[in-house]
Amino acid sequence: MSDTALIIIDVQESFRHAPFWREDDVPAFRDALLRLEAGCRERGVPVVHIFHVGAADPFTEESGLVRPLDWLPAAPAVSFRKHTHNAFTDTGLDLWLRRRGITRLIIAGIRTEQCCETTARLAGDTGYTVDFVTEATLTFAMTHAGSGRVYSPQEIKDGVELVLAGRFARITDVAGALEAASA
Repeated sequence: MSDTALIIIDVQESFRHAPFWREDDVPAFRDALLRLEAGCRERGVPVVHIFHVGAADPFTEESGLVRPLDWLPAAPAVSFRKHTHNAFTDTGLDLWLRRRGITRLIIAGIRTEQCCETTARLAGDTGYTVDFVTEATLTFAMTHAGSGRVYSPQEIKDGVELVLAGRFARITDVAGALEAASA
């Protein structure tokens, strides 16, 4: 059994119905995530799906949109629903991982700077080795509330890498994550 798990965060239909959704970066994200997911399955690395449930549409259970995007392969080892930004709080994920002897996490999903980064920080702080696969994360432009400056998805990803690297996670690409999962 592998000591590694792939954690796919919030790759859910809810986002396609959010006002900030843009398709620009989706093809590259989808390609990277599908390569990562297929490579993990080939190596016997369990795939975990995390879905965000919130208090407002399109993230409520009642919306019917808290489900995988159509192109995300089905049949994960397990899936959890979360109500916070990180995938650990009140989900059962930590217990599930520890019972299986999993010590390394590969983090991918939607939004790079929000749920993916928060999960990586918490995982790193609680003793997991974390591979953060930025190319297999997706985010959207954001406007700074004070200055009005618009930050591009790439600028946001660069900032996430800056603060995670060497503190909470190893920043890697699909190939690097798969290589480490094989070791």
